[in-house]
Amino acid sequence: MQHWIKLALLCWALCGPANLLAAEPAPLRIGLSAVLLEDQTAFVHAWQHYLQNRLKRPVSFVQRANYREIVTLLQNGKLDSAWLCSYPYITNTKDLRLLAVPVYKGEPVYQSYLIVPAADRKTSSIADLKGKLFAFSDPDSNSGYLVPLYQLSLLKQQPNSFFGKAFFTWSHSKVVEAVASELAHGGAVDGYIWDSLVLLRPELTAQTRIVWKSQDFGFPPFVVRKGLAKADADALRSALLAMQNEEEGRKLLALLNLDGFVPGNDKMFDSVAYMVRKLGD
Repeated sequence: MQHWIKLALLCWALCGPANLLAAEPAPLRIGLSAVLLEDQTAFVHAWQHYLQNRLKRPVSFVQRANYREIVTLLQNGKLDSAWLCSYPYITNTKDLRLLAVPVYKGEPVYQSYLIVPAADRKTSSIADLKGKLFAFSDPDSNSGYLVPLYQLSLLKQQPNSFFGKAFFTWSHSKVVEAVASELAHGGAVDGYIWDSLVLLRPELTAQTRIVWKSQDFGFPPFVVRKGLAKADADALRSALLAMQNEEEGRKLLALLNLDGFVPGNDKMFDSVAYMVRKLGD
């Protein structure tokens, strides 16, 4: 009898609640930059809850102030996935894989906007801002840095010598704020963010004027680190792609001012890669 009691205790030790808890899957860690999402704590919690229910595992959103921090965490294996800009994705494809691309206004694309204060009725291009104060968003942002840098290169100019002063706000919404308050005479901003602010803060965007829009670029994608298990990546992709087909998912997408997600492909970012190459020549 004692033998069977010992055996039962051994089974409990190996298979009991404590060990079942220890076997729970590790959280899927998803990086978000403040460049994309700001002051949306309630939304992030709702999205976390939604994904946990679909993936049947814990999900942890990790927010950082800029793209560079997010990329470093991905490269060090401290993040599994991230919503990233196309610029740092293109320059780090050896470490990252494309997962999904958001759809905005029916297409997986967006633009860079050049904005000035609403009172400025003369400026019509970046060339008119010579000697002025200019606001960039993030040095790893396509729309908020790479695009205006490329536009200056076409004029054979560099920002440090062309502008009277240029500075980073580390947020697209803060670029809009800087231009609206005339702390900057111009700024480069993600068109999707500006359009969304029209809905959320119309009194702010009304103090600015769009003077130029870029060509279409592939929308900032969701990526995963290359070391992430294929099953984990596939599950997250499926959950994102399915959002537009579920009522709760559509509500979350509406809060993001997005239509859904598509798998996407690297060709969507060829124009970004082209600018990177030209600026590197």
